[in-house]
Amino acid sequence: MSDQNDCGDTPVVVSYMVTSWGATFLAKEEKNLQETIETEDINEILKIRREKLSDLQKEGLDPFEIAKFPSTHHATDVTEHFETMENQTVVLAGRMMSKRDMGKASFCDLVDRTGRIQLYVKVDAVGAEEYARFRKLDIGDIIGTEGTVFKTHRGETSIHVTKITLLAKSLKPLPEKFHGLKDPDLRYRQRYVDLIVNPEVRRTFEIRSAVIKNFRSFLDKRGFMEVETPVLNTIPGGAAAKPFVTHHNTLDIDMYLRIATELHLKRLIVGGLERVYEIGRIFRNEGMSVKHNPEFTTIELYQAFADYNDMMELTEAIITDTAQNVLGTTKITYQNEEIDLSPGWTRMTMTEAVKKYSGIDFDQLQTDEEAQKAVKAAGMKFDGSPLRGDLLNLMFEETVEEKLLQPTFITDYPVEVSPLAKRKKEDPRLTDRFELFITRREIANAFSELNDPIDQKERFQRQVQLRASGDEEANMMDDDYINALEYGMPPTGGMGMGIDRLVMLLSDSASIRDVLLFPTMKPGD
Repeated sequence: MSDQNDCGDTPVVVSYMVTSWGATFLAKEEKNLQETIETEDINEILKIRREKLSDLQKEGLDPFEIAKFPSTHHATDVTEHFETMENQTVVLAGRMMSKRDMGKASFCDLVDRTGRIQLYVKVDAVGAEEYARFRKLDIGDIIGTEGTVFKTHRGETSIHVTKITLLAKSLKPLPEKFHGLKDPDLRYRQRYVDLIVNPEVRRTFEIRSAVIKNFRSFLDKRGFMEVETPVLNTIPGGAAAKPFVTHHNTLDIDMYLRIATELHLKRLIVGGLERVYEIGRIFRNEGMSVKHNPEFTTIELYQAFADYNDMMELTEAIITDTAQNVLGTTKITYQNEEIDLSPGWTRMTMTEAVKKYSGIDFDQLQTDEEAQKAVKAAGMKFDGSPLRGDLLNLMFEETVEEKLLQPTFITDYPVEVSPLAKRKKEDPRLTDRFELFITRREIANAFSELNDPIDQKERFQRQVQLRASGDEEANMMDDDYINALEYGMPPTGGMGMGIDRLVMLLSDSASIRDVLLFPTMKPGD
């Protein structure tokens, strides 16, 4: 397989063996032969590119010695404003992504962070010596260029180049030369190459950046203060999750990467800050899937003198506002399904949802034994003798979640699965808590925060018992947090949201790895 730009000035016909994943007739020997040919061609290309760099260095033109190249414009500045820029001199820098050699004149495409623009390089304009150097450039090289803005006979906005400078030599050919970078595993491992050859990927991360920016703007307008809390903790609290454990040598103690920001943020509410939020990385030593990565980003916010109803209003408003500002619409498509984020989202209690989709009415089940019997009759399996609230939550997870396509708030979670939420005054078995589901997955979790230190300590003690019986995700006792509550925390509403899952939704990404620049990967061979 030959690379025209690496093998001199004479055009070479590039021939590829087309590999079909379903071609059973392709013998193993033919595959091995093709792999050998490709390896030999790649090695030859690598050799040629290094020789070109060596030649430049011998001429005193080492591109890696250039420390700076000030540009006056970007590609879209020119392409979107041609009427005012025609015949102007501009300076641009970027990566050369294509090259068409026509003898004494050539065309190439320059791509920068804003987009693509065509360059027209002619020997009469740059000089014979400079033109000869240009013809030796390779696709992937970083170049700086100066020239005037014009349109070709075909109407394409272009730059008539008068000066071109090699700023960095690409010593490896871009993967599009070898059937493109399509393998998801390789794309995630080499995101830097993915961003070069798959421009649509950049849009996903532009959306991610815009989402976070809009969140900050929205909350700042509502009087929230952004804060930072510790990543290393002596107690992993605020969520039911297995932590990563590390060791502090000087203190000679084990420490944990945080599994949530909750308990530190609520300490700040005790301190009188009243409205706080944090956007930060969370670490959980758990399984990996299209919805889970060991490290991910959340936003947690807390508002004094508010409850979970206020958090519902805020959650709906911030997502609706973000979709409108980032995408220009609240009606989106996610994996070929239409999702309407317009205000007025559905609200159901967990008991109502379970009754609707499973037929079991937990309002009629007053004891643990009654609940166990009803759940068994529905064909659900469970270990031991779980409490009524645990079984309500089990039925929800098994029969309801998969039905929640459109935005839906599920409220009134059982106290057994809500160790940090305030009990409902009307029914102490339940809590003032909700989770938001969109496209069958949880997006946000919120509650009226438990501010009773006596009740909180009792719930921590139950978590400690669960941990002692083998539940590695159960909470530890946090005596300092109890101490903070004993000074008095006002009635407070709190909400946590997965930034990555929201970006998946707004960017129509199937996997969480698609919205993380560098997802966690098993080391390669």
